[in-house]
Amino acid sequence: MGYIAIGCGTMSDDYYVTWDDYHRDIERLAVQIHESGWEFNQIVCLAKGGLRIGDILCRLYDVPLAILSTASYGGQDNRMRGAITFSRDLSMTTPNLGSRVLLVDDLVDSGQSLRRAIAWLEHKYGFYIDELRTAVLWHKACSEVKPDYHVVYLDGNPWIHQPFEKYELMSLPELVAQRQAQAETPV
Repeated sequence: MGYIAIGCGTMSDDYYVTWDDYHRDIERLAVQIHESGWEFNQIVCLAKGGLRIGDILCRLYDVPLAILSTASYGGQDNRMRGAITFSRDLSMTTPNLGSRVLLVDDLVDSGQSLRRAIAWLEHKYGFYIDELRTAVLWHKACSEVKPDYHVVYLDGNPWIHQPFEKYELMSLPELVAQRQAQAETPV
């Protein structure tokens, strides 16, 4: 499997992702899965992190998307990992889950979320699933789970700054004030 290696010997423990990087990596993931020759008939994404990835992949592969909502981060700047919580069920538009499932998320760091999501799917939908594979954009070396597909291998455990994280740190009144200030600035 092709991937990009990023070492921890860089100037910071942070890894910054632009919108261009983000979309490029989703496209690389799509190509990598395609080149593997594996055919699947269902995508399950872990939301929130895997939602955008699952959306783009389901459009490219023209297969149904199911969403498993999860939560595990909170606290200051949304950087504290806590116990993982799953929704009661999948959100999907098909009567049943497909038999060959691609489970997608944005990253695998400790591996707890991915491992527990696999167990959750096997417990709730195992009678439908013949094969399940996993795909992420970023695979951290410290993970106890190795995804079947990944684009970037991170040698350490950097915090990944995704292009939409600013919205987690911003209130709606702050956004309104920012938009008003931009509207008042002459071009």
